[in-house]
Amino acid sequence: MATIKTKSTEMLEKAKKLFGKQAEIIASQPKKLSALLGRVGAKIGKMASDPRIQQLVEPVAVFVRMLKAHYDGVYKVSSGTLGFIVLGLVYFISPIDIIPDFLGVLGFADDVSVILAIFAKLKDEVAEFLEWERTSGE
Repeated sequence: MATIKTKSTEMLEKAKKLFGKQAEIIASQPKKLSALLGRVGAKIGKMASDPRIQQLVEPVAVFVRMLKAHYDGVYKVSSGTLGFIVLGLVYFISPIDIIPDFLGVLGFADDVSVILAIFAKLKDEVAEFLEWERTSGE
């Protein structure tokens, strides 16, 4: 029986195959990144009352703040971390992924899995960012 960690790794690898190139392009172009963040905000806003999305709200909000701080030049995110965060957000907004969102609860299971896998993978970087955020007054 596969462990949760193994399943998370598998979901992350599938997400990379589907959206890795797109995430690289977006991460390197601030205008495209800004558009991505707008789409993420719109999707969360539309679905804020949906209990299925509540698991995603906090990790996605942290990722958005990390990206904004990075591109504002007030906090440095490594290129690897940047790539994973953008990959997660691209996966989140895409209606076409491993399990399409129009399938209801099942359609969000993979979104939750990918976001939480990235959040877990970046836990040290996220903790450092949250500490920086707490102490910097940003």
